[in-house]
Amino acid sequence: MPPVTRDTQEAVTPETVYMARRRYLRLLGLSATAWPLVACAERTQESQTSATPTGPIDADPFSADDPITRFEDATSYNNFYEFGTGKADPRRYAGQLRTSPWDIEVSGLVETPRRFSLSELAPDEERVERIYRLRCVEAWSMVIPWLGVPLAQVIARCKPTADARFVAFESLADPNQMPGVRTSILDWPYTEGLRMDEAMHPLTLLATGMYRRDLPAQNGAPVRLVVPWKYGFKSIKSITRIRFTSEQPETSWNRMQPSEYGFYANVNPAVDHPRWSQRSERRLAGDGNRAFAPRVPTLPFNGYAAEVAHLYRDMDLQTWF
Repeated sequence: MPPVTRDTQEAVTPETVYMARRRYLRLLGLSATAWPLVACAERTQESQTSATPTGPIDADPFSADDPITRFEDATSYNNFYEFGTGKADPRRYAGQLRTSPWDIEVSGLVETPRRFSLSELAPDEERVERIYRLRCVEAWSMVIPWLGVPLAQVIARCKPTADARFVAFESLADPNQMPGVRTSILDWPYTEGLRMDEAMHPLTLLATGMYRRDLPAQNGAPVRLVVPWKYGFKSIKSITRIRFTSEQPETSWNRMQPSEYGFYANVNPAVDHPRWSQRSERRLAGDGNRAFAPRVPTLPFNGYAAEVAHLYRDMDLQTWF
């Protein structure tokens, strides 16, 4: 990993509610005077679907000030192998996913193993709004406004013991709802993990929504992880189990192809994937023209080095990738 300085990193600008409003106006192509009409449109949408949360949701100092990817692109160009390997497969097949009721089993090194409802682990009233870059290992990226609860708050509710050093996550794997699970693409269920200090970092989000709506099924409904300084495959979707352990847990992609997918998966443009370069990415934002999406330089830790580089101070990130 080359030295990280403010010159090599995009600024993560502290955001106010006003600035968040301006970004949404840019996304929608509206002027500031049209904001009341946007609010009216949002209220109309709320009356038509339960997928839009009510009440104001404040922006957060961790939000990035980047052009936002269109909702249409963010919900139609996805990796979610439980529904197929094509980028359009999740949107095509995920509509059959049942997301309510939804419980999450918490086990391992905790005071009292139990099952939590989603509302117990991530109450709506505690959700924050954050605009994060999300970098996929296949060299494309998006900028998405997420809604969620900092994972550190969720961990506090789980009450892990002092011996817990890692957090492991497991996705739903239901072949009746998920056609990809009926194949041998991966060893199901999908699993991921974080070191405890990574999980407790304030950037790490347990996301339950995006674009001021609840998560669409194809984006990991009803709850997923978002770890913005890591490659997208660390952001496990449709979480059903959380387990605390003293040992580093196995993860799906690391287990399947350890030479290509390390446990840490921090974005490091200096280390090429065995089959492609990681030095630049196609940023899917703006007009949504994927074929001509601009290529931009990939930044260390996906542009979040100032916030997270200290977590890996004594690690060689060309070895521990």
